[in-house]
Amino acid sequence: MKIRAAILDRLGADRPYATSRPLSVEEITLDPPGDGEVLVRIGAAGLCHSDLSVINGSRPRPVPIALGHEAAGIVEHVGPGVTDLRAGDHVVIVFVPSCGHCLPCAEGRPALCEPGGAANAAGTLLSGARRLHRGDQYVSHHTGGSVFAEYAVVSRRSLVKIDPEVAMEDAALFGCAVLTGVGAVVNTARVRLGDTVAIIGLGGVGLAALLGAVAAGARRVVAVDLARSKLDVALTLGATDVFEAGAEGVVEAVRAATGGGVDYALEFAGSARALEFAYRITKRGGTTVTAGLPPPDATMALPIVNLVAEERCVRGSYIGTCIPSRDVPNYVSLFRQGRLPVDRLRTGVLTLDEINTGFDRLESGEAIRQVVVP
Repeated sequence: MKIRAAILDRLGADRPYATSRPLSVEEITLDPPGDGEVLVRIGAAGLCHSDLSVINGSRPRPVPIALGHEAAGIVEHVGPGVTDLRAGDHVVIVFVPSCGHCLPCAEGRPALCEPGGAANAAGTLLSGARRLHRGDQYVSHHTGGSVFAEYAVVSRRSLVKIDPEVAMEDAALFGCAVLTGVGAVVNTARVRLGDTVAIIGLGGVGLAALLGAVAAGARRVVAVDLARSKLDVALTLGATDVFEAGAEGVVEAVRAATGGGVDYALEFAGSARALEFAYRITKRGGTTVTAGLPPPDATMALPIVNLVAEERCVRGSYIGTCIPSRDVPNYVSLFRQGRLPVDRLRTGVLTLDEINTGFDRLESGEAIRQVVVP
């Protein structure tokens, strides 16, 4: 079938993207779903910094590639072997398909699925197939989704069925921002009632983590960002304290305000400097979590003696250490109860043709989470 999709042909385009137009919205061919695959009509797709990092070249992917990894949609047709979904089901697309058979999957860690990670790096579906074509040229899949499009063929292992009462514009955010942010708080850090938490980097994922910390019962939720406007948003979402990351003496100010540092500091800015900041505001015996995705060559030096003498812990968190089939329905349920107001993270609804302008807004910090409705 013919579909409209946003295609990236080269990495590292100049800004503003509204002028250089790195994403071209064009008609391409989408093959029918193969064994274990599903055709999904995309209802809404979120613009995320992970997409931006492909556009600017900091996280290279094989091009041409149909971009987009965070979305919700409606099942249009199921391929052979898919028996637990049917046309009309509402689904969230998760950006790492989990095979269910490799060692990480068997250990209950599907976010680390080895075949899923390999397929994402290669630009294929979990099966190794490509279902997108532009003339006689293959177009790569982005993390098994390629959701800046009217339709997508994805692995059944990339889908979680959800409550059809949730609006697509809200449901889309559960595929990345909510899984990654809330999951980092409740799965990776395991924040408990009465803990103190700091969130560094207040994009869509960081603010979702802030919502997760509030929902988990954190006694104090500290929000840190360079942008005053995002700190103001954080206060409306439940932050108890806010600090501008670039202010003089901010590390000491956070430590003083929290009695020597926080129990858990979670970094979502995707930079070594932000992670170093998070480590410095974590108290003795506390845990620093990083869920940002810096350039692959980014490194950071740590005072190793502190890890021992202060019993410090540094942990990575990928997709919020999630089990999608468990976590997505749980988070959706909390949203419907009003305890996880994910809809308040949305700052714009775009058409596919406005997508380059949307990434300018994301890059500048003007937007938190925009969604594209094809």
